[in-house]
Amino acid sequence: MEPVKRLDPGALYRDCGEALPAFDTTDELPSLDAPLGQARAVSALELGMAMRRPGYNMFALGSSGSGRLEMVEAALTHRAKLQPTPSDWCYVQNFKDSSKPRALQLPSGRAAALNDAMRRLVDDLRVVLPASFSAAEYHNRRQIIEERLKEKHEQAFGGIDRRAREQNIALVRTPMGFALAPVRNGAVMQQEDFAKLPEDEQEVINKKLQELQEELEATLRQVPQWHREHAEELRQLNREVTRLTVSSLMEAIRKPFDDIPAVAEYLHDLEEDIIDRAEELFLKPREATDGPAPPISDEMSALRRYRVNVFVDHGASDGAPVYFEANPTHQNLVGRIEHLARFGALLTDFNLIKPGALHRANGGYLVLDARSVVATGFAWESLKRALRAGQIRIESLEQLLSLTSTISLDPEPIPLDVKVVLVGERLLYYLLSELDPEFADLFKVEVDFDDDVARSPESTALYARLVTQLARALKLRAFDRPAVALVIEQAARRAGDSSRLSAEIRPLRDLLCEADHYCSVEGAGCIGARHVQAAIAAQRFRASRIYERLTDQIAEGTILIDVAGTRLGQVNGLSVTSLGSFSFGRPARITATARAGRGTVVDIERAAKLGGALHSKGVMILSSYLASSYLPDRPLSLGASLVFEQSYGMIDGDSASSAELYALLSAIAEVPLRQDLAVTGSVNQKGEVQAIGGVNEKIEGFFDVCRAKGLSGTQGVMIPSSNVRHLMLREDVVAAAREGRFHIYGVSTIAEGLGLLTGQTVGERQADGHYPEGSINARIERRLQAFTEKMKALAGTGGAPLISAERKDDDG
Repeated sequence: MEPVKRLDPGALYRDCGEALPAFDTTDELPSLDAPLGQARAVSALELGMAMRRPGYNMFALGSSGSGRLEMVEAALTHRAKLQPTPSDWCYVQNFKDSSKPRALQLPSGRAAALNDAMRRLVDDLRVVLPASFSAAEYHNRRQIIEERLKEKHEQAFGGIDRRAREQNIALVRTPMGFALAPVRNGAVMQQEDFAKLPEDEQEVINKKLQELQEELEATLRQVPQWHREHAEELRQLNREVTRLTVSSLMEAIRKPFDDIPAVAEYLHDLEEDIIDRAEELFLKPREATDGPAPPISDEMSALRRYRVNVFVDHGASDGAPVYFEANPTHQNLVGRIEHLARFGALLTDFNLIKPGALHRANGGYLVLDARSVVATGFAWESLKRALRAGQIRIESLEQLLSLTSTISLDPEPIPLDVKVVLVGERLLYYLLSELDPEFADLFKVEVDFDDDVARSPESTALYARLVTQLARALKLRAFDRPAVALVIEQAARRAGDSSRLSAEIRPLRDLLCEADHYCSVEGAGCIGARHVQAAIAAQRFRASRIYERLTDQIAEGTILIDVAGTRLGQVNGLSVTSLGSFSFGRPARITATARAGRGTVVDIERAAKLGGALHSKGVMILSSYLASSYLPDRPLSLGASLVFEQSYGMIDGDSASSAELYALLSAIAEVPLRQDLAVTGSVNQKGEVQAIGGVNEKIEGFFDVCRAKGLSGTQGVMIPSSNVRHLMLREDVVAAAREGRFHIYGVSTIAEGLGLLTGQTVGERQADGHYPEGSINARIERRLQAFTEKMKALAGTGGAPLISAERKDDDG
């Protein structure tokens, strides 16, 4: 087996080189005219926008910094300009049932015209109707009607009065009505006098009174009918005068809206209502009221019934709307009905109906943050209900949940024609797909934004144009070519792969703005690589307090890490910690012990409830590797333990499994390992070292520790060969490697790594089934054989079982 060679410094960082087009500054470059590397997402967006069938709403999924919202809004805005402007919507009084306001659909821009026309009508009626009812002709005709009623009264009651006088009986008006009484000598007889009359005379008078009383009662029964006829005559007179006055005004209003049947029908009903209620609304004087005036002047007057609530007005729009609702609550989505406090009561009418985001986006596109919709009470269900029904029904939560029986408005629903675009994380998309059975029917289009793109001369040139586009949009200074090159190289570093570029827009935007700041501080006219480097360093410095403190603790010896010499059963593993947007690597001492036992490798982290499932899986793979590589025809009589020293939190992931295996093999073979090397990489049952994440951070973390404790020239990091393509190391690490003060090694198998860590021959199994004498593998197999013999001897003599750290519980 050939010894492992250190990587060439050129493999540690891939610069742009000749892949970047020739230019002096970004002023010479055109802006990017399409999203970088998002062909999949763009194709899905185009399908979602073009499909007019139900359910083809979109879910834009990707990482939060990918710029997905900006790209979605840009695509929708471009498409919306090519689409027709949707209709205006109004709510008006329903004269047949005021609790159910009518919704009127008008061509865009005409709702405001209807509103203005109705305001002018009310203003005109306030002047014209009182004038019409004050005219002499009206008063003359009303006087005739009044005289006619008076004449009926006089004729009826005058006849009775004459017949009564002829019979010496008086018709007397009292506060209680009419009464009949006998008369003697021109005066009404008193009861005492009447009683003194002879009985026959009393009987005659009583008979006359009875006859006249019956005639009087018959006449009085006709009086209400006379008054009803009189009132009807007055009402007809008022209607006639009102109709003559209103018809000319209504004709002027009706003519511009003759082409809209719903509006024409509404105006007809409105005219009839004005004619019916003209005297009540325009002629009766207001009653004086005591106390302070209401806080809102005339807010709930009866004339509000003739207003128009312009609900959605697209008069100033050009094309379909694109609306983003930042706070998608139930009411903000479907609208609400407001109330006014009036003398201790809450009052409402159709004028207080307010639109929601679905109304504003109707006929166009509605963009929502998926997490906000799902997390806000009832918003998700309200959105789905509207999309399923194809209409927007305005209901309060109390009505929706049947929590109140208070009478309120029930506005006519408005038809819904909108494309909804949810923007959210991938995990939320997959959870909704799995747990919500309606989700797949309502959001059929998956708009998946890539987190990174393949790095090529073409994509490098496009990325330079993206930098140009952002610089112009943010009004930044121009970037020179070395600055753009460094920005692109940082994009590869953020992607964690030298062959790819991060497509995240937010960190790129932040870097460009901060570089512009440092350029401004310096007073330079163009942003150079030094300004970009200053921004990168500042970002790291702001976020690295905890990282620097940990490094100091290692250098001071508080956290025990050896970076020189050799140790038995001990290796430097590497882990990555993420705090916010900052990730850093740090070494961790991993130790192993080996003894005769029951074939168990104890994971102390898991036994202490500090190890995750993936870490435990890695430890199990170690046991399988040992069983298949050594004494394959016998059970292992091994008792081993593994632990991360000075670890006080959860550990998960399998990226340290190769380091744990090296420590375990060292403990079994009793061969020390180099401490000037750190190790990362997972391992499979075949002993192959597999790629891991965060390789750049891990290398830099160990480099910083070695530098703090003193670089010896032999120190370095051993990584999986499959991770070499991911290297985009810091400039100081690359410089140390170029100068021979720090080394990076790529290994493919455990055997390669073990040879590098021990400096000894590992050995391969020969044709006779044995490992070469003196090799590490031979020593391992020999010691495992000794463990087996020892366990047999103990079992044969009835000796006490070996004490083991093995944990007998549900976990292992």
